[in-house]
Amino acid sequence: MTERKLIAEIPIKINAYDIDAMGIVSNIVYIRWFEDLRMAFLNEYYPLDQMLRGNISPILMKTEATYKAPLTIFDKPTGRCWLLQSGETRWEMELEIASDETIHCVGSQKGCFYDLEKKKVAKMPLPLRQLFSIKQ
Repeated sequence: MTERKLIAEIPIKINAYDIDAMGIVSNIVYIRWFEDLRMAFLNEYYPLDQMLRGNISPILMKTEATYKAPLTIFDKPTGRCWLLQSGETRWEMELEIASDETIHCVGSQKGCFYDLEKKKVAKMPLPLRQLFSIKQ
């Protein structure tokens, strides 16, 4: 897949425990928000409870983040993620945390799915293969 496809967008609430002593959002919080975005995507298209009933679990293999501009507790950011690539077993998404015209953090995640019974990497689950038009 060469063109990115928006797969999730969520409003993000900044809590008092998300900020550091300087009054800005701590860098580690962005990684948690990336996870929230990934779970929002899964909950929309193939919920985790359904996946686990099929003995499949998502596995995150890599997360990268680049911090662009600080956020404060008064900002109202939005998180977005796009699918960049998907194949028979692996996927890659691009993530962004932004407010108004300011991009605060960009990142990427790579992962796969794991068959809990066979204890090995699994093919992309059918609902996601259909969504991403991956050959059956």
